[in-house]
Amino acid sequence: MQTFRSIVFTALAAGLLVGLVTTLVHQVGVVPLILEAETYEAAEAVPAAAHSHSHDQGHGHDTAAASSPEHHHDAKAWTPQDGWERTLFTALADVLTSTGFALLMSSAFVLVRRRLSWREGLLWGLAGFTVFSLAPSLGLPPELPGMAAGDLMARQMWWIGTAMATALGLTLIASRRSGRTIALAAILLAAPHIIGAPAAPAEESGVPMALWSEFVIVALASSLVSWLALGSITAAFHRRLFA
Repeated sequence: MQTFRSIVFTALAAGLLVGLVTTLVHQVGVVPLILEAETYEAAEAVPAAAHSHSHDQGHGHDTAAASSPEHHHDAKAWTPQDGWERTLFTALADVLTSTGFALLMSSAFVLVRRRLSWREGLLWGLAGFTVFSLAPSLGLPPELPGMAAGDLMARQMWWIGTAMATALGLTLIASRRSGRTIALAAILLAAPHIIGAPAAPAEESGVPMALWSEFVIVALASSLVSWLALGSITAAFHRRLFA
């Protein structure tokens, strides 16, 4: 029971701290690019809405019917308002995500039966970045609002399979260094990318390619910072609580 409490306390402390750091990184680098992409998305939506409105007028649709809840069955779902509300929900999501990953990492520290230094935690953070960010992004790069994407379920399944194969491959490399093991690890690392990620539909996007390229680089850099912080801080808390 004491071990379980220490794992949970480690995850909560590290998750809160890393989540706030991640939010700061996102606000500085990622959010401005998302907001810029949303302007292109909104610009694309305006002509579509105008076309729909003129089409309705041509068919004599009733104004009251057009304003009824049933008529707006395809209205956008609720999203946080720009400003403090959006920042608050972003921070909450970052803290919860960081806490979940810190829980996994702290549990792994217990399984290896070692009290790692914060420097060793950096290596664990680098491994986490490779498994959950870098490897999946080779097939499914980060996307901006307004960009076409493939089937959600297919993308999720490919992402999960890629993360699992990458994690197992890195584990084999770290634990056993025989030729056969390295060969098996290489197969595991390459297999998801040989299979290929679900392709996005061939639809034109109003988002400039330069903006998307910048977003991919910034998003991966932000993820790297977050994972390195998560590894080192989780290791530091784990070492203190399990002393």
